[in-house]
Amino acid sequence: MNARADAVAELEARLGRRFSDAALLERALTHSSVSQGARPVSDNERLEFLGDRVLGLLAAEYLVGRYPDSSEGELSPRLHAIVDGQACARVARRLGIGEAMRVAAGETKRGARNQDTLLSDACEALIAALYLEAGLDAVREVWLRIWKEELESPLDPRAHNTKSALQEWAAARGKPLPVYQVTNREGPDHAPQFTCEVQVVGLEPAQGAGPSRQAAEKAAALALMTREGAV
Repeated sequence: MNARADAVAELEARLGRRFSDAALLERALTHSSVSQGARPVSDNERLEFLGDRVLGLLAAEYLVGRYPDSSEGELSPRLHAIVDGQACARVARRLGIGEAMRVAAGETKRGARNQDTLLSDACEALIAALYLEAGLDAVREVWLRIWKEELESPLDPRAHNTKSALQEWAAARGKPLPVYQVTNREGPDHAPQFTCEVQVVGLEPAQGAGPSRQAAEKAAALALMTREGAV
């Protein structure tokens, strides 16, 4: 067996489930960069779309059961915290998804296998493949196990509500809404890196970076609040 085949076998072992449809698993692990050659192949983008919805359903179901007295406003940040791109990337690393993926050689050399965005997308595609292979009950069992560390982590409002927190902090001081602006974007389309700046009237701007505009805006908001002693 080659190194990637070994990695796929180890991934299935960590999932605790061996796919009967090997082609479905292969598609979930195939990055779009592989499809750009002379012989296009099925990549994981459509599975990623489905997996995002399945993941959201599983997380919402879990939170409604665990916090029966919480309001929608209280559940929403918890939902975001356990299904956002960074959480998916952490799970992907624990499962060894990066090593098991099919990625174009050029992207591999650029370190794509360790990019949060690529790992997050592949993790969502894998959730979709599990759902299509075995149904909701089976994917729920696997998800609860592989997401255990994320589900047990305490919610850090600074990490997940920084934009709202900054808006409230500014309003309490009679200042208008913070203004965000993308100042830089680099990297390939499948693994971009954004830099954003946030401005609050009367204060020096602050910057933050992340794999999406939203993540970069959150990082900028946290940077400004940390600098001003608001957290």
